[in-house]
Amino acid sequence: MKSNLRGSQPGLSLLLSALLIFTCTAAGLATQKKNAASAIPSVFAQDKGKLTIKLDGETVGHEEFEITPSGGGWLAKGNADIKPTQGASSKVNGALTLQPNGSPVSYEWTSKAEKTNSARILFDNGIAKMTLQMQGASPFDQTFTFGTPLVAVLDNNLYHQYAVLARLYDWSKRGPQTFSVFVPQEMMPGTVTAESTGSATLDGKSYEGFRVTTTDIEVDLYLDASHRLMRLEVPAAKVSVIRD
Repeated sequence: MKSNLRGSQPGLSLLLSALLIFTCTAAGLATQKKNAASAIPSVFAQDKGKLTIKLDGETVGHEEFEITPSGGGWLAKGNADIKPTQGASSKVNGALTLQPNGSPVSYEWTSKAEKTNSARILFDNGIAKMTLQMQGASPFDQTFTFGTPLVAVLDNNLYHQYAVLARLYDWSKRGPQTFSVFVPQEMMPGTVTAESTGSATLDGKSYEGFRVTTTDIEVDLYLDASHRLMRLEVPAAKVSVIRD
């Protein structure tokens, strides 16, 4: 017996054609969305390095960090191992996800010293919702409100986050620029003023100077021609952070 499938089921043929068109259209739209996302200009550039942390000339710690594209945005992560000559040692890990324009999406940190503490923070249009977990205590929730979605995260002992701040600075305009900041381990919001200080020479090497000022301290950054962080100085605290 001869099969009469082709002639007897025109509806099936039309359905298959429609599905094929839909699949191709969906794939095309997905590609367009992906290309559009990748076409969004970003203030960041990929970077990876190691930092040596010194206090009054003595090495007290090291930090490894990486700034890399991630899921249409960026991820800045680092881990620091602090071993002061006096006092307890500690380890700090931080992972900051960012939109291409530098606005934070989320931040997670873990601090291990005598106790282990951690937190997760979600940012949404200038509002930061934090869940803090301290060893031996119940989770604690707190909300912080900023006047802008562009908030710089500058956490304790994670100096690569100053490299992120240097990317948020508008180098085409230069001059003093004010940023909302958040220090998660201190649960402290605030503001800083950042400003290019022009060409600088330190230990015989040439840099682009960049200064971050709060109400009570100044942090001097020394950047290369691509605005990568090469060195950081906090004169008042006798802290130096040097890229290996």
